[in-house]
Amino acid sequence: MKAVAFSSIFVILSFWPKLTLAQKDVIHQQLIWYGYFFTVPVGEKWSIIAEVQERHFVHPLVQHQWSLRAHIHRKLGESGWEASAGFAGFFQSPSNPYSELDLVEPELRPHLEMAYKQKLNKLTIDHRYRAEARYFHHLNLVASELADGYFFGSFRFRYRIMASYAIWKIKENQLLKLIAGDELMVQAGGNVNHTFDQNRLIAGVNFTFSSALNMDLTYQKWINQRQLGGYYNRDIFRLTVNHRLEVK
Repeated sequence: MKAVAFSSIFVILSFWPKLTLAQKDVIHQQLIWYGYFFTVPVGEKWSIIAEVQERHFVHPLVQHQWSLRAHIHRKLGESGWEASAGFAGFFQSPSNPYSELDLVEPELRPHLEMAYKQKLNKLTIDHRYRAEARYFHHLNLVASELADGYFFGSFRFRYRIMASYAIWKIKENQLLKLIAGDELMVQAGGNVNHTFDQNRLIAGVNFTFSSALNMDLTYQKWINQRQLGGYYNRDIFRLTVNHRLEVK
C-alpha cells in the first residue's frame, strides 16, 4: 500500500519542473466551479454515477465550461480496487473571457478508469488512474459557427491522488474532514505538440452530513499548458455536492 502512494507521488513530482517553464507567457485567471455528483448503487458491487459541472470566470462573469458525464463502477472484490467506464459531453466557451466570439465548442470524451482506496486509521488516500479519448467538434471559424462532425484530438492520461483526514466528528455519520490532493494530466496522439497538459493542486474541507450526502469546499490551483505555447495559471473556488441514493 505504501509503495503505491510513494510511487504515485514520485510521478507527480517528476513533472513539477514543467510548471516553471515559460513564466514570461502566463495568463492569470480566476474561476468558480460548481458540481453535482449523484451515485445510484446497483447491487453490492456495481454503481452508476451521473455528474454535471458548471464553470465560469469571475472577472468578467461569463461562462467558461460545462459538462455532463455518466460512468458505471464495479468493485473488484475486497482489494480496495474499483474499475469504471464512462462517457462525457464537454462544452468549451472561449478561454479568453473578454472574447467577442460567442461560440461553444462541444467535445466527446469516453474514458476507462481504475481507482484504489487506502485506509490508514483516520486518513484515507484515493488513487485514480483515468485514460480518455478526446473528440472535438469541427469549427468554421470564418463564419463563427460549428461545422459538421467530430475529429480525434488526442488521448489523455490522468492520475489523481486525494487524501482526507477526519478532524471533527459532530455526531454519527456527520464529519468534518480536511482534504488535499493533486491531479496530473499528460497527453499523446493526434496533433499533440507537448506531453504535459495540466496540473491541478487541491486543498479544502469536506462536510459529511449523512451517509448519503456530503459537500466539498476547495481551492484549486490549475496550471494548464496552452496549445500554442505558454500557460494558464488559474485560481479556482470549487463547490461540489456528492449525493448517494440509499438503498435499503
